[in-house]
Amino acid sequence: MLHWIAVARAALIPPAARPGAVLLDVGCGGGLMAPLVPPGYRHIGVDVTRSALDIARSRGVTVLQAEAGALPLRTGSVEVVVAGEILEHVPRLEPAVEELCRVLAPGGTLVIDTITTSWLSRLIVVELAERVPGGPPRGLHDPALFVDPAELGRQCARLGVPLRIRGVRPSFPEYVAWLAGRRQDVTIIPSRLPAILFQATGTKDSGERMDLGPRSQGQTA
Repeated sequence: MLHWIAVARAALIPPAARPGAVLLDVGCGGGLMAPLVPPGYRHIGVDVTRSALDIARSRGVTVLQAEAGALPLRTGSVEVVVAGEILEHVPRLEPAVEELCRVLAPGGTLVIDTITTSWLSRLIVVELAERVPGGPPRGLHDPALFVDPAELGRQCARLGVPLRIRGVRPSFPEYVAWLAGRRQDVTIIPSRLPAILFQATGTKDSGERMDLGPRSQGQTA
């Protein structure tokens, strides 16, 4: 499913505004997004796991080992920030959101997808999906870290990045066909409510670049 969600995530990335525009892939893992990033971007991946970064590097990603809450980049230095399926794993949401918004340049695009905090997401993602062959491994998700879309929207708006939020889900007919072994890929489509998964996109206000304190000290290019 991570591959299916990555395709839906890539569809939200705008064309590169200039050659070498920086796309920061937070929680890049082994470089799942590498073949999906539109041409013209310099793809920088951040993750905490060295072995995953080694794989991402082999796929052409420029890698940095760091946590989402302490990104080693200058304030306002990134045209696109992508945070896919990572916020539901960070122990403290607010510092991570601050960093995503801090490194984003005025006029830049933020793309997020994550898991909603709800009883339904606990049931589907933890109780059911982690038991489906080919699904996530048991114990991967901590429901206490699932994200409230409204709270995420408030935090990003405070930091100058108002969000557009929509629920997403797999196409049910395609998912059934995948379970039956008749498909390899499933399309992720919009859902009326962000009850389980949601996407969020926003454009940073083109005002002054923000400095949010100690985490902006000593960053690299």
